[in-house]
Amino acid sequence: MSGPGVGVLMFVAHRAIEQRILVALREAGFDDATMAQGRLFARIGEDGTRLTDLAEMAQVTKQTASFLVDQLERGGYVERVADPRDARARLVRIAPRGRQAQALAAVAEREVYAEWEAHLGARDMARLRTLMERLREVTDPWAALDPTD
Repeated sequence: MSGPGVGVLMFVAHRAIEQRILVALREAGFDDATMAQGRLFARIGEDGTRLTDLAEMAQVTKQTASFLVDQLERGGYVERVADPRDARARLVRIAPRGRQAQALAAVAEREVYAEWEAHLGARDMARLRTLMERLREVTDPWAALDPTD
């Protein structure tokens, strides 16, 4: 088999989505957002997520996650709040500005998927989604905590 492997092909597609989202955010005035921040931000659950869990889900060190959360907090995208289940712990929660950015990112993502569907056809796009969901079962130990499910 010639050409790039499946992993590279998935990575290229993923980067295309990331890039489109970042451009859309910047055009809307969210010009301080970075891809690294976005990768961490995307893992924040609806009710907030502990920093240690974010680090593990994003596969970065706790120090890197803390640095990225600090940047996101300074930008008004997230806030740190007390964990109602454990008074000693803190949660990272999406702030109102983060919700605005999240809504814009979702629009950009839907636009990319619509373009892909126009290129692949509805049947192949649905099949791609099904296959990726099945692959996730064996590749993502954090799937059960996905904030988008």
